Amino acid sequence: MLVNEDNPVSVSLSADKPTIAKKVTPHTDLKKLNLNWSEKDLPEKERTKHVHRLHPYLGKYIPQLVEVFLRKYFSPGQLVIDPFVGSGTTLVQANELGINSIGYDVSAFNIMLSQVKTDEYDIKQVRQEVTDILEKTKAATQTESYQLSLWDINPNIQPLCETDNQYLQEWFAPQSLKELLTYCQLISRHGYRYQNLLKIILSRSARSARLTKHYDLDFPKKPQTEPYWCYKHSKNCQPTTEAFKFLNQYSIDTVKRLEEFAAVRTKATVKVFHADSRKTVFPSIDGMITSPPYVGLIDYHQQHAYAYHLVGLEDKRHEEIGAAANGCSQKAKRQYQQDIAQVFSRVIEAMPSGSPLIVVAGDKDNLYPEIANIIGVEVESIIQRHVNRRTGRRSSDFYESIFIWRKR
Repeated sequence: MLVNEDNPVSVSLSADKPTIAKKVTPHTDLKKLNLNWSEKDLPEKERTKHVHRLHPYLGKYIPQLVEVFLRKYFSPGQLVIDPFVGSGTTLVQANELGINSIGYDVSAFNIMLSQVKTDEYDIKQVRQEVTDILEKTKAATQTESYQLSLWDINPNIQPLCETDNQYLQEWFAPQSLKELLTYCQLISRHGYRYQNLLKIILSRSARSARLTKHYDLDFPKKPQTEPYWCYKHSKNCQPTTEAFKFLNQYSIDTVKRLEEFAAVRTKATVKVFHADSRKTVFPSIDGMITSPPYVGLIDYHQQHAYAYHLVGLEDKRHEEIGAAANGCSQKAKRQYQQDIAQVFSRVIEAMPSGSPLIVVAGDKDNLYPEIANIIGVEVESIIQRHVNRRTGRRSSDFYESIFIWRKR
């Protein structure tokens, strides 16, 4: 709904039928948008199409929501920025529509994942490398004599993984760790072309192979080493003790998803940078679509700790905005507002007057109206969206706000 910029209010929108993202045009009336998709309206298969499910990621927005605003406010050939790139949803959807994109993030894992999702591949070569490393991993983890020679493939290459890493020893059963480390060492020591892609397969497999309860993959607090009652399967379950089955399963799934995205990707450019958006000078852009981090809720580095420990990614958690470790105090919220405003001020400097800034946020603390005041944008609209498809044990109602601003 359009709002009076002198008295902006948040309203919940509804219409007779949910909005179909691909039918949105620059002329679509914001008042007629219904973004409260149900599971029937937008099934999981569509929300996680092609590369969007190369790896699980907490706090991501769905691609159809991004598509609505890309179609409404951007044209092919323009450049959209996401200063909190996360899992790369904005970049992937922009590419589908022929819109150039650029993304930034302080999380090295997020940057690697976004790059892997948006890179262009020789699928035949991908299939060959994925098959080759799986075969070598299988042989090395089943035959001790082969494993002994494996580490001498090329002793001049620095190993990718620390075999005596305490975190890995605590969170993985011996056989799982043996399989993961074997795969990891092969990535760096066998000269594969698509090493980051293999690292994502490794990371996704490690996430599933951890010593944790099957229903608690998102927020495990400590390793689970004993049998337990599983809410997911409604029976007593054992902790996972092997990783190769996941390496195999996700390898097949990854190749399939890359093939699906290759069929719809365009020649639009995609660039991603491992950087703090508060300190970056951005190139000239035509607008922004982003979903900033929450305040004191998600530890964006810790949720992928297994990846940081396995492949040695640079950890910049001290640069996170709204870090979970800083909590949700009033002081933390004020600092969050200042940090987000600093990022958006830099974004605004890189765009012409009238350019759109689309911000999707779970703003239960009502922090964003003040951010808008700080950066001096024109409030075009605020949309309240009911996210009514909650998964797992997180089944409570959740709402997010979509702030549509313009540079004055």
